[in-house]
Amino acid sequence: MKRSIFFILIFLCLMAQAQELTCNVQINSDKIEGSNKQQFNTLQQSITDFMNNTKFTNLSYAANERIDCTLMLIVNSIEDGIFRCDMQLQVRRPVFGTSYSTPLLNYRDTHFSFAYQEYDRIELTDASFTSNLAALLTYYAYLILGLDADSFSPLGGNPFYQQSENVMNLAQTASIDDAELKGWKSFDSNKNRYALLSNLQDDAFRKFRQFFYTYHRLGLDAMSQNVANGRARIAQDINILQEANKARPGTYIVPVFMDAKSDELVQIFKQGTSEEKKKVYDVLIAIDPTRSNAYDVLQ
Repeated sequence: MKRSIFFILIFLCLMAQAQELTCNVQINSDKIEGSNKQQFNTLQQSITDFMNNTKFTNLSYAANERIDCTLMLIVNSIEDGIFRCDMQLQVRRPVFGTSYSTPLLNYRDTHFSFAYQEYDRIELTDASFTSNLAALLTYYAYLILGLDADSFSPLGGNPFYQQSENVMNLAQTASIDDAELKGWKSFDSNKNRYALLSNLQDDAFRKFRQFFYTYHRLGLDAMSQNVANGRARIAQDINILQEANKARPGTYIVPVFMDAKSDELVQIFKQGTSEEKKKVYDVLIAIDPTRSNAYDVLQ
């Protein structure tokens, strides 16, 4: 009996380490008055369970390898069973040899809308469409996996972005409310989840994605051994951001990158050489002029 319990415990421990994500889910329902507040607690727990307990890949992740992320929903309104929300997603990964975690994504989706009744099941949207909430969460789970993979190997995120695209295609052809369709369609906006995924899969942005790898693996991860060398490696290729911006004016991927990395870049290059500071400053001002005051420290 004791032997059986021992093996069951080992099995459960292995299963707990199999999943890919460690997702902190938060729901802000302050804008909603006079409704069943318990439904938000139920929803939060359901999303937490889905993100943390679903196996999205066949890969094996140890507990310390799970990808750290925070997903916050701000519920703006509930009409005819449709939750209209803003979603803020932050994704982080550890930097080799340090206690520091670098942001991979700091993204806001202003069209995160879905039909929901308390205790609705959330099921993986992989081969068939079950609900828009499931599709949204599955899409972002694969996006998280793709960005993490891109940071560890050149273009390593390709299979995960393909999975996100499969989810998007299912959502685009599903019979859902117009509010739920927002963000899935190409013509809605050039700054939505469709546009973000399209940029990541566009051959025109291969150099950007390779820079994403260089920035993390050859830059940040190298700094535990030699800060100056890691910083120089980032500075060497940072002009790729400006090239991507020029190649496709109004592109979405560059401002998304800067939303995650602007503060970090300032911290990295405050201690840089005068040549590094000038090069990085010129690029950042060109691609991200709205944060010019923050970049003045590099002058």
